[in-house]
Amino acid sequence: MKINEVEAQVGITKKNIRFYEEQGLLSPRRDSSNGYRDYSEGDVAILRQIKLMRKLGVPLEEIRRMQAGGTVADGMRRHLVTLERERRSLEQSIQLCAGLKDREERLDSLDAAALLEEMEQLEQKGTVFQDKQKNDLKPVRYAGAVVMALLTTLLMAGVIGLMIWGFAADPADAPPLALAAVLVALPAVVILGVLLALFQRIREIQKGEEDDAKNY
Repeated sequence: MKINEVEAQVGITKKNIRFYEEQGLLSPRRDSSNGYRDYSEGDVAILRQIKLMRKLGVPLEEIRRMQAGGTVADGMRRHLVTLERERRSLEQSIQLCAGLKDREERLDSLDAAALLEEMEQLEQKGTVFQDKQKNDLKPVRYAGAVVMALLTTLLMAGVIGLMIWGFAADPADAPPLALAAVLVALPAVVILGVLLALFQRIREIQKGEEDDAKNY
């Protein structure tokens, strides 16, 4: 089956499917006649396994160990150690937030330097705090994708408008109707492709799976 069918069945984006292939977690066969990937039901099952493990927060390297013959039980034992560490880190965050809740201070009067130093000391002991700074760039990613799509769409719409105006202004020199329709359709197809690419890009930004996977 084609990658579009796999994406619909499993609920994993095409970009992520290819990413897992690059990571060696999936090896679909190639159609000898055209070189395209031909996914089997076995590949779909593997992707469902990967999706399950990733939804549980299991690192890619751990999934790779399981695929190489390690048992799920061994993988889960190692992953539980990580989850316990994360739980302790979350408890530390809760304690700090609860302490700040009781202080009734304005942000401009808060001694952020002292609190950051306290957090750094906890981090040296193994605490990992939630750092949301990477999410601050998401609006920039959205804006970049939308702006590029808008500019391309406007450019292609302008090309269509110019062609229609040119054909109408000088019908004698206009190409045959069929050719004119093809010429107008080409930039229209580009617009459609850009909008589809924008939709796919927004989905990728929302899911963030590929960026997240690189952290493991």
